[in-house]
Amino acid sequence: MLWTIVIIAAIVGLWYWYEGRWDRQLFKVEPGRVCMNVHPREARDFIQAHPDTQVLDVRSKGEFEGGALPDAIHISIGDSEFQQKVGRLDKTKPVLVYCAGGFRSRKAVPVLKALGFADIRHLHRGYHSWHLTGQ
Repeated sequence: MLWTIVIIAAIVGLWYWYEGRWDRQLFKVEPGRVCMNVHPREARDFIQAHPDTQVLDVRSKGEFEGGALPDAIHISIGDSEFQQKVGRLDKTKPVLVYCAGGFRSRKAVPVLKALGFADIRHLHRGYHSWHLTGQ
């Protein structure tokens, strides 16, 4: 029992370390670009202050159908045409990207950067955190 707890704690600790390292690279300040990790309340406040924000849900179709952020645009990161479909969004408007827990949406951020999006917000911990905080 004790070893199980130690192993689980080690896995969780390693994930937090890895995620922090990944985030420092992904959300590094770049001239002329906003790319940041935001918590649910920050995301809600940003969307309210900037109603032109494109809310991008990169989860699967089934996950999206089970619930999504208001006015979300669904383009699954698993779609073979993901890059082309995302490229059709307005690059001059802010985009808030999310998935279920933050892993897949973190993979979408470099794609958005490469396509020329200048204002990218990433929902930290994804839809689960949004739902859990009652947003």
